[in-house]
Amino acid sequence: LLNINVGGKVFQIAYKVAARYPITRIGKLALYTDPMKKMQLCDDYSVQKNEYFFDRDPSIFQYIFHFYCSGVLWIMDEMCPSNFVEEIEYWGIHLKYSQRCCRILFEEKQDELSEYLKIQRELEAELEPLVPAEHFEGKFLGRFRKMIWNLIENPYSSVPAKIIAVMSSFFVLISIVSMTLSTVEEMKHQTGKMWMEQLEMICAIFFTSEYLMRLISSSNFKSFLRAAFNAVDLVAILPFYIQILFENLEEGDMLYHEELHKVENVSKLGKVLKLVKLMRIFRILKLARHSTGLQAFGFTMRQCYQQVCCLFLFIAMGVFTFSALMHSVEHDVPGTNFTSIPYAWWWAAVSLSTVGYGDTVPDTVLGRVVAFGCISFGIILNGMPISILYNKFSDYYAKLKAHE
Repeated sequence: LLNINVGGKVFQIAYKVAARYPITRIGKLALYTDPMKKMQLCDDYSVQKNEYFFDRDPSIFQYIFHFYCSGVLWIMDEMCPSNFVEEIEYWGIHLKYSQRCCRILFEEKQDELSEYLKIQRELEAELEPLVPAEHFEGKFLGRFRKMIWNLIENPYSSVPAKIIAVMSSFFVLISIVSMTLSTVEEMKHQTGKMWMEQLEMICAIFFTSEYLMRLISSSNFKSFLRAAFNAVDLVAILPFYIQILFENLEEGDMLYHEELHKVENVSKLGKVLKLVKLMRIFRILKLARHSTGLQAFGFTMRQCYQQVCCLFLFIAMGVFTFSALMHSVEHDVPGTNFTSIPYAWWWAAVSLSTVGYGDTVPDTVLGRVVAFGCISFGIILNGMPISILYNKFSDYYAKLKAHE
């Protein structure tokens, strides 16, 4: 018998049984005759007990011992996949010796663990700073830039940093409220317009200062430009300066061009200016920098993009199918709105989403049967992915909060 001590627990395996598997560690131990080669396979050897010692996990070796006795490698669900793979690789036993049912379940568990660890790393990276603190060492004005970076990027570093984070969210909300009020008819008079412009200027100055401070404190300019939050910050301040530029161009047209040409240019610039002003709505995305909930929502969308794309595919299929059916049964009805399949798309879309505005309704019995099928399909379709998305969102949100 081959006496094997694994972590203090002794096992005995017959030499001829171990020799059946010559590529395994125990098989080599049974076949080798050179004592030096045997010593390279184990951690220690007791001459008095004729015992080979291995500093490994004895609980997992029980499954290895069972493998030598029966020729089958059993895998229990409660074992850690990474630890088990590490142990069987040490003993030189391949996973192919396990039963197919065990192997399939084990590989699924491995995939789940790999996916879990991948998501965990990405969640941690979500709240990790863009620039580690040690990157400032040895750089030009390193201490000053590190202080600015902590002030802007790390709201938990000090009280002033937290105040700046709160001010940033406050100015975003003020800017959105200002943009909303500027469209109200009563606020378009001279005094209201002046107040809105001054408020917009103050918000733009704050956002510009914040962006420049981030730019100054960044140790890697390329990484700074590639960061999504910094792109949002840039979009938040650009409309203000583009608006000033277009207004100056508009004044130039009024001074130096003919009347007809001037009116055309002013009209074109006015349309572009409206589009530029509309870009200010993207400032609300700045709130995601200091909101764990918004970060968790964005992370959920990135992780579940396949399910979301699949949902859109099912919606598109439903819209095309039910709009075609509705047009087939309703197109002969006098005064119907279902004059063509494209005209029926809107009805199919609002019915699938279970909103049902009621602006377009079927008149025939067959049409109502098709509508019932469309609404039923919409309820089932909406119920399938929402539970998955919500569960993942709540899970990611809890993990982000815990890590934060």
